[in-house]
Amino acid sequence: MRNLLGVFFFIFLSPFLVKSLSPSLNDDVLGLIVFKADIQDPDGKLSSWNEEDYSPCNDWVGVKCNPRSNRVSDLVLDGFGLSGKLGRGLLQLKFLRKLSLAKNNLTGSISLSFAQLSDLRVLDLSKNSFSGSIPTDFFSQCGSLRSISLAKNKFSGAIPESLGSCSTLAAVNFSGNQFWGFLPLGLWSLSGLRSLDFSDNMLEGEIPEGIGSLNNLRAISLRNNQLTGKVPDGMGNCLLLRSIDLSQNLLSGGLPSTMQKLSLCNNLVLRKNGFGGEVPDWIGGLRSLETLDLSENNFSGRVPDSFGKLQSLKTLNVSKNALTGSLPEAMSNCANLLAFDVSHNSLTGNIPSWVFKLGLQQVLLSGNGLSGSIDDAFALSLENSRNKLLILDVSQNKLSGEIPSAVGDFGSLQLLNMSRNSFFSSIPAKVGQMKSLSILDLSENRLNGSIPSEIGLLKSLDEMRLEKNSLGGNIPISIGNCASLISLSLAHNEITGPIPASLAKLTLLQIADFSFNKLKGAIPKQLANLVNLQSFNISHNELEGELPAGAFFNTINPSSVSGNPSLCGAVVNRSCPTVLPKPIVLNPNSTDATTDTITQSFGRSKKLLSISAIIAICAAAAIIIGVIAITVLNLRVRAATSRPAVALNFSGGDDFSHSPSTDGDSGKLVMFSGEPDFSTATHALLNKDCELGRGGFGAVYRTMLGDGRSVAIKKLTVSSLVKSQEDFEREVKKLGKVRHDNLVALEGYYWTPSLQLLIYEFVSGGNLYKHLHEGSDGSHLSWHDRFNIILGAAKGLSHLHKMNIIHYNLKSSNILIDGFGEPKVADYGLARLLPMLDRYVLSSKIQSALGYMAPEFACKTVKITEKCDVYGFGILILEVVTGKRPVEYMEDDVVVLSDMVRGALEDGKVEECVDNRMQGKFPADEAIPVMKLGLICTSQVPSNRPDMAEVVNILELIRCP
Repeated sequence: MRNLLGVFFFIFLSPFLVKSLSPSLNDDVLGLIVFKADIQDPDGKLSSWNEEDYSPCNDWVGVKCNPRSNRVSDLVLDGFGLSGKLGRGLLQLKFLRKLSLAKNNLTGSISLSFAQLSDLRVLDLSKNSFSGSIPTDFFSQCGSLRSISLAKNKFSGAIPESLGSCSTLAAVNFSGNQFWGFLPLGLWSLSGLRSLDFSDNMLEGEIPEGIGSLNNLRAISLRNNQLTGKVPDGMGNCLLLRSIDLSQNLLSGGLPSTMQKLSLCNNLVLRKNGFGGEVPDWIGGLRSLETLDLSENNFSGRVPDSFGKLQSLKTLNVSKNALTGSLPEAMSNCANLLAFDVSHNSLTGNIPSWVFKLGLQQVLLSGNGLSGSIDDAFALSLENSRNKLLILDVSQNKLSGEIPSAVGDFGSLQLLNMSRNSFFSSIPAKVGQMKSLSILDLSENRLNGSIPSEIGLLKSLDEMRLEKNSLGGNIPISIGNCASLISLSLAHNEITGPIPASLAKLTLLQIADFSFNKLKGAIPKQLANLVNLQSFNISHNELEGELPAGAFFNTINPSSVSGNPSLCGAVVNRSCPTVLPKPIVLNPNSTDATTDTITQSFGRSKKLLSISAIIAICAAAAIIIGVIAITVLNLRVRAATSRPAVALNFSGGDDFSHSPSTDGDSGKLVMFSGEPDFSTATHALLNKDCELGRGGFGAVYRTMLGDGRSVAIKKLTVSSLVKSQEDFEREVKKLGKVRHDNLVALEGYYWTPSLQLLIYEFVSGGNLYKHLHEGSDGSHLSWHDRFNIILGAAKGLSHLHKMNIIHYNLKSSNILIDGFGEPKVADYGLARLLPMLDRYVLSSKIQSALGYMAPEFACKTVKITEKCDVYGFGILILEVVTGKRPVEYMEDDVVVLSDMVRGALEDGKVEECVDNRMQGKFPADEAIPVMKLGLICTSQVPSNRPDMAEVVNILELIRCP
């Protein structure tokens, strides 16, 4: 096979030979086989590609041929899980019309000259990891190219002006990259262009007036760039435009009146810019509009009555502007309207009845000055329309009156937010009919009466907020039936009675706030079983007795239990009344001296040891034994490493193997990637001056191979490692097969019974720990760098888990940064070299990973799985975003990073946790979700943590929603 591939490469490098080949030798077979040789196919999707076949047109997966010429016309390998770089084999497919390699993990820059493929019509390289800039002359000879997509890669630099040479282009999609600079002027000469998407880049400057020459343009998206200036008048000349998305830029001024000519426009999205002035009345003439989004701008004045003419409109969003006046009655004609968002303006007047007559699915009116009763609008609405409503948010207005019982008729409602108004009376019992309700927020009103027991019927409820009202009575026992409840807030009310034990059934509960009420009685011990609990505030009540004994309650914040004079225990610094056990009755007729001694001893004692004291003594004993054991292991390691370092003399040629010997001077060297010349590497590889660092599994040194290539060599600590050469080689060869751009590659190994070395690629940029914690103030990482490090490390870890390899030792010092700023996960899978995964031995090996280790390491009954790595990765996320170590030792305190961030999140101050060395130069809409993801990954329960593939998807969604 190797010789055959050599022949293929020789043929491609010798065009004279290619011309002399027999026509029966199919160039398409050769090209595809060479293409396959240059990439990795971990899922075996290309197994049907056989170099012995005469033609690829029969059963080669992803290949389609022209039935007349029997030559390859289409190559579509979307989502095949391929990685590696594009080789020159593709250039042999001379009759290729469509090349689609989307949704893979291909890397490198685009250096191939696709101009050689003169018949190419469609090129789709989207959703890969290509990087670098596009050569300036890349499009100078683009032949018959009609569609090109480079979306969602890592391309950077300017968009080449040569793009304007592709006169046949109809669709261009460069979205989701890091292109910067101005829009290429030559682009506006492409009269056949129908679709243009440059969204989610870093483009700047103004939109050229030349856009008006694109007479065939149907869709344009320049979303999420840094474009400035006004929308050019020429936009109105693109009469065929159906979709316009200019959102999330720095555009300003008013909208040009020429846009009223765009009668075919379905979607007009101008969100999050600096547009100002009154909303143009002519928008009502765009009768084809289905989506109109003018939110987060500086529009003022009234909502135009002309909006009532938009009878095709499905989504209207004018939120976060400065609109005034009342909602126009003319909008009752918008019969197809589904989503209506006018929140956070300065609208006044009553809520018109048409809001509930139209059968809307989403109604968001929050943050205005609307007043009056909502009951009138409900009463005039059509009964058969109520079941369509999914979201109703009327919070932060001046609404008053009762909460109408008719609210229960909205059986499909998922979110109901009526907070921060002046509603009074009790919560209607019919609220229990909203079986789909996920969020209920009635906080900050003047509600009174008891919480209805029907609340227990809301099985889908995730969040319930009733704080800052005047509610009384008891907490209903039925609340324990709300099985999906995650957050519950009843703070600042007049609620009395006990905390019901039924709360213990809420196994998903994370946040509970009962502070500032009149609760009485003891706290149910069953609440200790709430394993997901993160915050439990019962301060300023009349509770009594001792807190439940459990993992959360043992570390509860003292401020969460303050203001309860009758509570006792260590947390409130108040001892509980001692309850002595019944006296021990011994046989009075016994003559056993031991019995007499015990009797006398108990007679003299005034206080017996409590169970907690006995547990503390046992724990102290266990710690002492552990310290002694670790000390003994360290002494053994030092004794082993104190022996003279062996000078390894690698000879050139093939991989070789010597019989195992006990002298340690000869052994077996195996290289996984080629057979480099080691003849000049005769110096001692384990020179102290070349040491890069030390870890739980040994020291790492840098050395130069005979071919001039630097490698990192880890000298493994012999203690506790497998003694069998066969076992050692089997496990190391598994690790040698792991290949990923975000993993440090294992190049080979060296074995003797007394010395084992692992040979890794050398990564020049140092480790993440040093970048975060040991660099000077001027060398800190930007947010872009940090996000890429988090995402890259996640991808590397996800790849390990796909290959059933657990890292076990994830921490910032095991994340290396290469010369391009890309992260590479190191030291993965070394626990495989232990004879068995004994938790004590393993924890002694990775004791430097304090703060990263999942809690199940301490529990013998819980299986160690990939979720341990997810926990460590969650800590790593928080470390990268905050710039703080996982555990910080202060003068009189120990700060655990995850607890600190979780507390800040509960207090609404999580943004303050971001590393202040970035000086506020970070997007909060990315940093805060990333920190929340880190907290989710550090859940105490392994099953509640996402897997790494899900983490990668979430991070990519955060970057490109």
